Amino acid sequence: METKQHVKQVAPAVHSPASQPRGARRWTLPFGIVMMLPALIVLAAISLIPFFYIIWMSFNDVSLLGGVSFSWVGLSNWAQMFTDPDVRGSWGLSLLYFVATVGVEMVLGIAIALLLHEITTGKNIALSLILIPMFIAPVIVGLLGRFMLDPTYGLYSWALRTSGVFTKPVLGEPVSAFVAVVLMDVWEWTPLIALITLAGLVSMPYEIIEAAKVDGANYWMRLWNMVFPLIGGVVVVALLIRAMDAIRYFDVIWLATAGGPADATKIIPLRLYDQAFRFFHLGYAAAIGLGMLVFSIIAANLFLGVLKRRDRVR
Repeated sequence: METKQHVKQVAPAVHSPASQPRGARRWTLPFGIVMMLPALIVLAAISLIPFFYIIWMSFNDVSLLGGVSFSWVGLSNWAQMFTDPDVRGSWGLSLLYFVATVGVEMVLGIAIALLLHEITTGKNIALSLILIPMFIAPVIVGLLGRFMLDPTYGLYSWALRTSGVFTKPVLGEPVSAFVAVVLMDVWEWTPLIALITLAGLVSMPYEIIEAAKVDGANYWMRLWNMVFPLIGGVVVVALLIRAMDAIRYFDVIWLATAGGPADATKIIPLRLYDQAFRFFHLGYAAAIGLGMLVFSIIAANLFLGVLKRRDRVR
């Protein structure tokens, strides 16, 4: 009887998990990962496979005659990208376009947001009217801009010609065509900056602003010393969003000018399109596209670094 009781007491210890060797434990994925695994595999196949395929293309001369064929050229496409004067010119135009569009949009967007923030009556109606350009498809913006600037029947061309401000075809001159596509971009995407900035203004702690008013700080003092520091992080986020979009901007310029006249508006995405789908230099186009990706990553890291520094200061 004592022996049976002794066996019953020892048995649980023999078969307990703690007594099993470590190698016998089974490693299993968390339930959430298991449920998401099919979707993750599909997303990886959609994004990673084309990405590595483009990297492979950038080191090859791709031919479409008789099917897709690859001829290894090493770093030839990359060297050509850095030495091609046309590509360098397109990069210069892209940087100029980036600074002009994003700079004007930030100034106008912040000014519009500050104005809307001070409005007490009809704010929703005014905001709805201001946001209309943002909801128009970029294709329509490009076609509308080309129509309005047509030298024969365009309203804007007629107004500029009648007033004597500009008598030549707007989209036929290099400088005026570049200014025109910049203004098209500004018209469409300034409302986005205004909306993001207005969200930051609404979330400000009003107690601090009211205390500054009581202390005698005027509007400009409150704006410079309190409002701008409080919404600085939101403004950087808006700048990051527009910067990432401006780097790869294509549709409005393509429909309005197709990169002309004389390549005056051919920023780097349009140069990439020409190399890939007009001249069928797919390997060279892949190298240009990867160069755009590297530039986007660098710009994004710069903006994120600004945000992190702001967080550490605060």
